Amino acid sequence: MRASAYPAFTANAFQARLAYRNQVWAGMFGELVFIVARIAIWASVFGAVGTASVDGVTLPQMITYALLAGPVLYWDYSRLLKDVGTAVKSGDVAVYLLKPLHYPGYLLASHFGNFLFDLIAITLPVAVVVGFTTGLVAPASLFHGLAFLPFWALSFMMLFVLTTLLGLAAFWLMTTDSLDWFFNSIMTLLSGGLVPLWFFPGWLAAIAGHLPFAWVSYYPAAVYIGKLGVVETLLYFGIGLIWFAALLLCLIWLWGRARHRLIVQGG
Repeated sequence: MRASAYPAFTANAFQARLAYRNQVWAGMFGELVFIVARIAIWASVFGAVGTASVDGVTLPQMITYALLAGPVLYWDYSRLLKDVGTAVKSGDVAVYLLKPLHYPGYLLASHFGNFLFDLIAITLPVAVVVGFTTGLVAPASLFHGLAFLPFWALSFMMLFVLTTLLGLAAFWLMTTDSLDWFFNSIMTLLSGGLVPLWFFPGWLAAIAGHLPFAWVSYYPAAVYIGKLGVVETLLYFGIGLIWFAALLLCLIWLWGRARHRLIVQGG
């Protein structure tokens, strides 16, 4: 199948979400409650410290970081895991092998549509509410604002590749239920989405800061608020690209193994 056909999967996924409008309102309300809770926690932390900034970060910057590292960058990867697990368990994944398409490519196109829908229908309204009620900060500089965009793209692709690698394990385990809990625990701790890495102990921050999970939430949000300088921004973007290339090669290799695994199970 030609690459030009894959945008149709993105459009179909986006349009399919429009059919469940009650889920949109529920998702928006849930996301708003979640981000308000995080804002309240950080406001309490800064109030307890009694200073205008902690580790060089002000409360408005921390609120902006919480919004970026949470709903903006941390999209619903559980939907992808569930789709792969269901397709493997039901045997529907065999249908995709009969079609002239690349299954991981189909997953990327489809879930990019889900990402766009959540961004437009849920994340942006929540960001507007937070901006008017508590205030958000602009990028630290023009460079940091422009650098955030490729970091955002890298964040999306990094989380997609990590999730798809985990999802393909369903070809051997026949389920992704426990994998979702396992992956969520790792991401919560090591991605910097909940607690920025600069609050970690030095040894743990050094380890987490060089694992691929940090490029999902921490580095894009840290770049936006100016926590990283120009040289550090370029350096860590390069390291992130290396991680992405390595994980992509692993995904290509694992998908080749998974296809053979499926054929063996089918006789």
